[in-house]
Amino acid sequence: MQTIQAKNAARTRRIARVRAQVNGTADRPRLAVRRSLKHVYVQLVDDMAGRTLAAASDRDVKAEKDTHKTGVAFLVGKLAAERAVAKGIKSVVFDRRDKRYHGRVKAAAEGARSGGLAF
Repeated sequence: MQTIQAKNAARTRRIARVRAQVNGTADRPRLAVRRSLKHVYVQLVDDMAGRTLAAASDRDVKAEKDTHKTGVAFLVGKLAAERAVAKGIKSVVFDRRDKRYHGRVKAAAEGARSGGLAF
């Protein structure tokens, strides 16, 4: 059985592997999706300046909440895209962190695409 330290080290390596290929700029920021067991967070980050340009979470869409978490992730991605488009951002690079591209991570990406962002 793996220890907690070994699991955390493997997770850190996966995040570093993805981040080595994905870098956000002011013209094309990084769309980072953070998924926990209960919540979904999406933010657009300019890595050159170290600033968050736009953000959204499932707490922002509680009034429109679907019955399933995947639907909520779609709404969060769409809200983040709407906030980004309002600031003049049209194109992003996608950062899935250490998660696979399926389920809520995929739903957030599809929501961002439907909101007007191009990957």
